[in-house]
Amino acid sequence: MNILITGGTGLIGSAFINKYQHKYNFVVLTREPIKARNHFPSSNKINFIDTLNNKADLSDFEAVINLAGEPIADKRWSLRQKRAICQSRWKLTNKLSHLINASANPPKVFISGSAVGYYGRQGNTEINEHYEDINEEFTHKICKVWEDKALIAHDKSRVCLLRTGIVLANSGGALKKMLPAFKFGLGGRISSGHQYMSWIHIEDMIDAIEFLLNNLDCQGAFNLTAPTPVTNAEFTIALAKSLHRPSFATVPAIVLKVLLGEMSDLLLYGQKVLPEHLLSQHFKFTYPNINIALAELHNS
Repeated sequence: MNILITGGTGLIGSAFINKYQHKYNFVVLTREPIKARNHFPSSNKINFIDTLNNKADLSDFEAVINLAGEPIADKRWSLRQKRAICQSRWKLTNKLSHLINASANPPKVFISGSAVGYYGRQGNTEINEHYEDINEEFTHKICKVWEDKALIAHDKSRVCLLRTGIVLANSGGALKKMLPAFKFGLGGRISSGHQYMSWIHIEDMIDAIEFLLNNLDCQGAFNLTAPTPVTNAEFTIALAKSLHRPSFATVPAIVLKVLLGEMSDLLLYGQKVLPEHLLSQHFKFTYPNINIALAELHNS
């Protein structure tokens, strides 16, 4: 299978390619092909392109996996940064959808990124893919337009939307940012710690993408989260325990609001998201429990 993938050098994309590069042929869309090649030095089944401008369609590909986007939590949400976060997702996804629609032999499946931020801030209500009581804030706007751009292609390709939670991995993402403080015994809950964290182990994340790639019955939105979301306080205890460290600290909400501004909402509020659609399609999670997931990551 020939796969066009965007975001191929990111946390999820690189893990997916590294695991499945011997099974599929990848073409990676990246702004820096030479630098990107260094992520996969031993493979001869990966090609790199830096633009789609010379393509009239995507008939050369059986699948498109769209994971590209400006990191949402790396910088304060200035108006300029908000624009970068949105446009990096919307413009490329729109381009891909129109190229799919222009294809005489279109890709059979279009897997496109989204996030649990689609639901906005929520309490302890269990949320599945059918949940409609959305809090219409910035994260919802990002994801709603992002998904709508992907669904432009739904008449030509099977479209799967990845409403992704917090991806736990050693090589990057949220866990890598948390580990230094926790390793020094300075980790702790954020504010009350009652806010839910919908998380997924990196291996389950990439296996779920491959599951969607090949399961012809799968289309529409999928929550890519473990079936057991935890509160921030529960996550803090589990992470500290896995590192054999205490977790007495608390980060007050006001401190985060001063340091991060509106972006602090990502840490102060959450969602209790369940992967109902994946489970109904009989996808099996290898790491459904936070203690098992963290133990594996720290022992790998």
